[in-house]
Amino acid sequence: MKKAVSVMVLVAVAALTIFCFGSVASAGEEIKMVGVITKIDIAGKDAKTATATLKDNKTEQLVVITVEDDLTLDKFKDHRIVEGDEIRCKYEVIDGKNVSKLFRKTAGC
Repeated sequence: MKKAVSVMVLVAVAALTIFCFGSVASAGEEIKMVGVITKIDIAGKDAKTATATLKDNKTEQLVVITVEDDLTLDKFKDHRIVEGDEIRCKYEVIDGKNVSKLFRKTAGC
């Protein structure tokens, strides 16, 4: 009897662990893509956000990415990243917007 109860408790704990960690992983999932910039929109010189439209190399679909980090915004303003550049990007969908976590050129420095 004790063995059966302990096995049932072990199975319940394992199921609960898988359920908890499985839902956390899918909630904050990062999406990776490589694509060419077709459009960059910066609100102004002192803007804290910008949007970049990329054409995904795999699906050929246009994906709008919101960029909020200062380093990438400076690269947009200094024209170190421009339309036509190929970009490696990781983003997360937050409140219906694709917010970048990584935004880098694929080629060299």
